[in-house]
Amino acid sequence: MKHLDETPSTPGKFKMDKSPYFLHRTRWQSSVAKLAFWSLVFVGFIFIFFYRSPSSLPDPSRRSLRTYSWGGPAWEKRVRSSAHVRTRRGVSVLVTGAAGFVGTHVSAALKRRGDGVLGLDNFNDYYDPSLKRARQALLERSGVFVVEGDINDAALLKKLFEVVPFTHVMHLAAQAGVRYAMENPSSYVHSNIAGFVNLLEVCKSANPQPAIVWASSSSVYGLNTKVPFSEKDRTDQPASLYAATKKAGEEIAHTYNHIYGLSLTGLRFFTVYGPWGRPDMAYFFFTRDILKGKAISVFQGANHGTVARDFTYIDDIVKGCLGALDTAEKSTGSGGKKRGAAQLRVFNLGNTSPVPVTDLVTILERLLKVKAKRNIVKMPRNGDVPFTHANISSAQRELGYKPTTDLQTGLKKFARWYLGYYNGGKKAAS
Repeated sequence: MKHLDETPSTPGKFKMDKSPYFLHRTRWQSSVAKLAFWSLVFVGFIFIFFYRSPSSLPDPSRRSLRTYSWGGPAWEKRVRSSAHVRTRRGVSVLVTGAAGFVGTHVSAALKRRGDGVLGLDNFNDYYDPSLKRARQALLERSGVFVVEGDINDAALLKKLFEVVPFTHVMHLAAQAGVRYAMENPSSYVHSNIAGFVNLLEVCKSANPQPAIVWASSSSVYGLNTKVPFSEKDRTDQPASLYAATKKAGEEIAHTYNHIYGLSLTGLRFFTVYGPWGRPDMAYFFFTRDILKGKAISVFQGANHGTVARDFTYIDDIVKGCLGALDTAEKSTGSGGKKRGAAQLRVFNLGNTSPVPVTDLVTILERLLKVKAKRNIVKMPRNGDVPFTHANISSAQRELGYKPTTDLQTGLKKFARWYLGYYNGGKKAAS
């Protein structure tokens, strides 16, 4: 195919110059043209990559904050009504992650005792959103309004604090799960670090500043071998990205406490279970698969070691959360400026009685009246740790925390709920 610069302006009056010099010149011109073209294309890609707005780039871990609808007189009225304190000594609490497992139970418990409660949740699809919607409906019947929004939405958070001068924040919103971090690591940074910082930024500027209680995790103990785990133990060797983001949260909390006078209490939860639980937890999907006749994989530690967890029933966790709220001191800052030293605490909330996962399966078999098909497999290197065991002496002393539910009793309550909710595969609110 001939190039345009080789075509005569008057056809038939031009003889092709086939000298070596001419051929060399035309080839050189062609090369320059190609080089210029691809250079422009390359520069274009560079421009798009570096200068295109981040919000327009697809990122599965970041859901658009503009998809949520909020604001207006009717919306503000619902927010105020839900957060209205109904007892003389009550508090007004913003609960993030309110449609989550722990968030639902904590919100309901606060509302029952007369506190003002407003929920916030983004209803993401990490697990079945319909379960979160069912929890939301449960809270709505209790008088708790759950605002649909993201903790990374600073404008929404600021608006909530303008409408309601919250005295406390119970921050339970997070990207949960140890194993999922290997599939979508950026979602953990987005929710557990960026989201936490965004919340603290809004709280530090609020007037008055709220006291904040937030969910850390027993995962921060990582590869520690000394048991039981104590708050004084090292937490600098996390075994998963999830654990690393929770550890980062504890360091971030220290910073905002030190600079801005925010009162912060971190709670390290130990394997929480119970009705309305999370489908990604072993007790939950073991129950599902046992009832379906599917084989379950039971992990075994190195050298045929036992894998055990300090299973903690949801009602005990709720008591610990409320104890932390009730003993939280006021923040000392105002308008983003620290006025004095503020409270900074961290507590283990566990059951103090680790149970082998094999025993968990045996209890479920007895409750469900179905024999499990067990596959004993070596624990993969996916961030899981072989055992957890909480020292709760600090929480007992300072929060009055005292777990009372053993695994047999707790699983019986969970199984009853599960069979009622998933009635023959059909969901029915119980």
